Parts: sequence; structure tokens; C-alpha cells
Amino acid sequence: MSTPLTDISILRQRARQHLDSGAITEGYTADRETVLRLLNESLATELVCYLRYKRHYHMASGLKASVAAAEFLEHAQQELEHSDKLAERITQLGGEPDFNPATLTARSHAEYVAGNSLKEMVTENLVAERIAIDSYREIIAYLGNDDPTTRRIFEDILAQEEEHADDMSDILDDL
Repeated sequence: MSTPLTDISILRQRARQHLDSGAITEGYTADRETVLRLLNESLATELVCYLRYKRHYHMASGLKASVAAAEFLEHAQQELEHSDKLAERITQLGGEPDFNPATLTARSHAEYVAGNSLKEMVTENLVAERIAIDSYREIIAYLGNDDPTTRRIFEDILAQEEEHADDMSDILDDL
């Protein structure tokens, strides 16, 4: 049985209440503070991944480095785009995106591992992508239907993180 729709006059009346809440209406059923925490942790994860990929892009050397470096650069740019999407959603929910570099790695799900060789760099990126994949899947399941907008953002990011992991796995196979 489907959920009954609210009468339009009630929707109009509700929309005029609590205008200071912006996009957060009475129908928002997620725990906003938890969602903001998860978004900020994910923001930290994406920023740490961006920084790691950028380092690896600049440090990649050796015969097979050009293919890996090109992937590192592309992934870095995409991680930065992910961080912007997460920061935008945080502000939509009335929160503040936490870009504090002093606490970035502590809040990140993934670690920042410099890696000394090309193989170590690719391996560390693959590990980080696998961490992001599992944590984002859990966040998506947690959000369910309580916050479909945030869930869709994570679903889109997850799809790209899976591509990143596949890319890193392919490169690792060739090393």
C-alpha cells in the first residue's frame, strides 16, 4: 500500500512555517546531526584522497608511470569534485563544511599514505578506494529513505569510487 499524499493546502501552509530552516522541511526524517557528521567525515575522506592522488601524480616515476600518473590526476580532480558536492550538501542541511587541515586525517575514513614506489602508490590508492566504497555503502544503507537527496549524492560518488578501484586494480595487475 502506498503512502497517502498530503493535501496541497497543508503543504502550502507548512511551507510558510520555519522558513529559516531552508531546505529542511517537516518531511525530513533523518537525524540531521548524524547526517552532517557523516557528510563531514566523507568530505575529509575525499580531501585526503585528493591530496594523496595529487602527490602520487607528481611522484610517479618509472617505465609504467605515465598511465598511472594520468589516472592519479584524473582521480584527484574527481575527488575534489566529490568534496564540493559534499560541502554543498552540508550547507544545504544548515551545517558547516569542515575543511580544517589540522584534523583532516583524523576525520577521514581513508588514510594518507605517501607510498615510495609506483606499486605502493597504486596499492594505497586501491586500499583507500575500497575503504570509501564500503563506508559509502553503509552510509547509503543508513540513509535509506530518510534523506534521499544525500543518499543519491553518495550513490553517485560510490559509482565513481568503484570505477577508481577498478582502474587501480587494472594498473596494479600490470605492475
